[in-house]
Amino acid sequence: QVQLVESGGGLVQAGGSLRLSCAASGRISSTYVVAWFRQAPGKERAFVASIRWTGDITTYSDSVKGRFTISRDNTKNTVYLQMNSLKPEDTAVYYCAAAVASRWSSGSWGQGTQVSVSS
Repeated sequence: QVQLVESGGGLVQAGGSLRLSCAASGRISSTYVVAWFRQAPGKERAFVASIRWTGDITTYSDSVKGRFTISRDNTKNTVYLQMNSLKPEDTAVYYCAAAVASRWSSGSWGQGTQVSVSS
C-alpha cells in the first residue's frame, strides 16, 4: 500500500504561483502513475495532471495545460505540481493519487490540500 501526503497549498492572488508537493511512501512499482486531482465546492473531483513513476510521460487537463507542470523526484519519492498564472477558478482542494495503470478507484489518495486564489 502506498501512503501519500500533500503539502504546499495556501492563499494566493490571481496571477500568482504555488508549488504543491506529494510525498509518497510504501511500495511504488514502475507501473504506478501519480496524479493530481482537484475538487471545487459543489463540483465533482476532476483530473488535473499525471506522471508515470518511471519515464517522462505526462498528461494535463485542458484547463491547466500551459500553466501547470507536474514533475517528480524519485530520490525523494515526491511528485510536484507547479502552478503558475493561477486563476480564481483554480480554487479547490487538490488531491494526490497513485495507482497502477491509472486505476484511480483502486489506488491510494492523500488527504488533500486547499488552494485558494483571490481575484
